[in-house]
Amino acid sequence: MEIKQAQERHAALAKEIEYHNHLYYDLDRPELKDFEYDALTREIKKIEAAFPELAALDSPTQHVGGTASGRFEKVTHTVRMESLQDVFSLDEVREFDARVRDAGITPHYVVEAKIDGLSVSLEYQDGVFTRGSTRGDGVVGEDVTQNLATIRDIPKRLPEGAPAFLEVRGEVYMPHDAFLKLTEEQELNEKPPFKNPRNAAAGSLRQKDHTITADRGLSIFIFNLQRIEGKTLDGHQQSLDYLASLGFPVSPRRARFDKIEDVIAEIEAIGSLRGTFSFDIDGAVVKVDDFTQREAMGSTNKYPRWAVAFKYPPEEKESRLLAIDVSVGRTGVLTPTAVFEPILLAGTTVSRAILHNEDFIRQLGVGIGDTIRVRKAGDIIPEVVAVTRHAPDSTVFEMPGVCPSCGAPVQRLADEAALRCTNPECPTQTLRNIIHFASRAAMDIDGFGPAVAAQLTERGYVRTAADIYDLTQEQLLTMEKFKEKSAANLLAAIAASKETGLDKLLFALGIRNIGSKAAALLAERFGTMDAVEAATEEELNEIDGFGGVMTESVTDFFAKDGTRDLLRRLREAGVNMKYNGPKKTDVLAGRTLVVTGTLPTLSRAEAEALITQNGGKAASSVSKKTSYVLAGEAAGSKLAKAHALGVPVIDEAAFFELIGMENPEGK
Repeated sequence: MEIKQAQERHAALAKEIEYHNHLYYDLDRPELKDFEYDALTREIKKIEAAFPELAALDSPTQHVGGTASGRFEKVTHTVRMESLQDVFSLDEVREFDARVRDAGITPHYVVEAKIDGLSVSLEYQDGVFTRGSTRGDGVVGEDVTQNLATIRDIPKRLPEGAPAFLEVRGEVYMPHDAFLKLTEEQELNEKPPFKNPRNAAAGSLRQKDHTITADRGLSIFIFNLQRIEGKTLDGHQQSLDYLASLGFPVSPRRARFDKIEDVIAEIEAIGSLRGTFSFDIDGAVVKVDDFTQREAMGSTNKYPRWAVAFKYPPEEKESRLLAIDVSVGRTGVLTPTAVFEPILLAGTTVSRAILHNEDFIRQLGVGIGDTIRVRKAGDIIPEVVAVTRHAPDSTVFEMPGVCPSCGAPVQRLADEAALRCTNPECPTQTLRNIIHFASRAAMDIDGFGPAVAAQLTERGYVRTAADIYDLTQEQLLTMEKFKEKSAANLLAAIAASKETGLDKLLFALGIRNIGSKAAALLAERFGTMDAVEAATEEELNEIDGFGGVMTESVTDFFAKDGTRDLLRRLREAGVNMKYNGPKKTDVLAGRTLVVTGTLPTLSRAEAEALITQNGGKAASSVSKKTSYVLAGEAAGSKLAKAHALGVPVIDEAAFFELIGMENPEGK
């Protein structure tokens, strides 16, 4: 390759890599698989190895991929949060060992499982958690203290005797069970699910509303000591043992070795266990243990010279496509699913994988009988990656022009990739709506699961949610596995659900684009179903957190004749149409409050709920427009900014007095 050709290819690769860095690190919505991205970085590194003059400081090989967004306050890291150099073969691990020894180092190595999540820094002053931040570009990250404080695994206060100052680095991740729960909720509400647990963790941690973060079930593993005052530690293994003694969840699989072949054996052992972990790993990290040796080796512009990350290749297998099933969601969306000959993948047998929509099918060019390549996204959810061989008589699968459930025509809206059934009385949509209405997050009717809902709709007992409240014991006793006691229990649960409240009812109605949080906002703002029905677009748009799409969905839903009839019947059945939350006042009308630190009796979410219930606005950052900062222990940077701007600071007792509420501590 000549220099001009190398320059052109290098420039093209650099532009493409920076684009995908932005998608991955900043927007949490990557377009490439890990191995596809790795292929780009390996190519650009080969070019730079042949033409070193191209490895300038603005090359993506010379800096960490992320940036600090404008959504959060910026944090400058005292200790740079470096990334690790990736290697993809065991020979490259041996080459790393040779470089270490050529530098005059006789190493001990620590090998750890590489958790696939979002890297963060945690800071502690006198044993109290004061600040948490994302890595960003390694030098400047984002202050996400409030969101990190919702993660139970992060200790908020260290044991007595903790160092005066401590900064540690960890990886926030989403366990498999939490990821599956989240994707089920997203699919139920027909929202695009996160592609893998890593992106789910990143998207959850960088929410402006920390109550959303709290609901996502995030966890953390601490894998590095950044700074410490008042104690001397000699090596990585010792530091992890010490951090574990302080209550930190540290890297779950780690071991120390002298010989590189033992390191390689451990890498292979961790790889063989990938399918057994309750969280995602994408590799194994090899680090020089001794801190003095690390300091002697130093770092490049981007990587420490004393560590590498071995990346496992994605496990993919081929199978023959037997069929494509098309199912109907509760809002009428048609979803195609590939059915193929069973294969063992990442520790489990799989025979089905989602094909997303007709655009995806056409892009793959997939047809019945083709040989397809399948992998598990994040080692969890099966997905079709490619067609590797077309069958002789194969033709590209065409999505049906009519609903497979009711035979009604389907249509594709201009702003969507999905096809929808046009029949509002489609039996499959009806069933899914009934299941959603009775679910725990909605009306919470105990014992009214999918199997019961299916029987009730098949027998014609339930066609709409209102029919649930007309069910009789005689009807239930005609169904499979129902006896007098189980029938009585279900009827009691149905009766109890009548008192659930407006917020849950609005969510249960299945309004498009209105999840549980938006339903709660509607209930808190308007208080009664009548008021929600009568709300104008202007009033809906005034709700903090509401957008044009949500407003349009609400107005469209309440304009339908079917909605009015459904609500009439629910009222006649005695279903509560009022918000059960605390009575609202306007004592904080026009005032903006910021909550920071740990309060004596209230969680941050509870304090912010009281602010909004009393007419105020709960903000996440301090500015000149802030009326008060409600501060507790370990208030950190927000308290300092309040003092700098002259914003009044109040404690919990003063806050209770401000809203006219009795102080639980009697102060």
